[in-house]
Amino acid sequence: MTQADAPASAPRSTARSTLVVTAHAGDFVWRAGGAIALAAARGEQVTVACLTFGERGESAKAWREGKKLDEIKAIRRDEAERAAAALGAEVRFFDAGDYPLVAGAELTDRLVAVYRDTQPDVVLTHPTEDPYNGDHPAANRMALEARILAQAIGYPGEGEIIGAPPVFYFEPHQPEMSGFRPEVLLDITEVWDTKRKAMECLGAQQHLWAYYTDLAVRRGVQLKRNAGPNLGLAHTTMAEAYMRPFPQIAQELA
Repeated sequence: MTQADAPASAPRSTARSTLVVTAHAGDFVWRAGGAIALAAARGEQVTVACLTFGERGESAKAWREGKKLDEIKAIRRDEAERAAAALGAEVRFFDAGDYPLVAGAELTDRLVAVYRDTQPDVVLTHPTEDPYNGDHPAANRMALEARILAQAIGYPGEGEIIGAPPVFYFEPHQPEMSGFRPEVLLDITEVWDTKRKAMECLGAQQHLWAYYTDLAVRRGVQLKRNAGPNLGLAHTTMAEAYMRPFPQIAQELA
């Protein structure tokens, strides 16, 4: 499922809702494809707010082939649409321009509108640090600011205000250089084939297929090590790692 432009004004679904705020067209697949596929498999609504196509900074192959900017945007859009469809998500494109991705009032308004339209129960986005790619922390700041503004009854714009959905930061490409700590390990074994299919839609970044397959294996090893020996986990468990910037609310410790 895809949607060309953000925001939309479709009626609010009664299903649980996940919102993924991503800087570039491929980020949501590499970092959170498993979480997206799991949510979709449970019948949940998953919306990807794709701020840019990654046309300047993450499309080197196309530039070397002599493609022009509009051609590259079209390529990356098609890849993201096919990947989102494979995962069971809807993707909304903002075309805000990458390298650099710059926040502005109009962009903020559009993202607030998506929050209010989708009423997310969970938000996934980039962590606050990435010394190799400034677009990722920029997307993080926009995601958190829009989440706050979407809660404010006095903030102008259409739609109902939201609550305070928990936020999970997905793993950056260089975690040890980005202050990332794998606080939550998500078992994605049952949807790994779906994630891999979505990854293979991203031909512009084919060099990352092996990296993120290996990462899923390594995080799966960590998951098994921390889950105990008798839970019946698959021999090859695949996983994704996340951080939580806000406290977990619970009635019992587990």
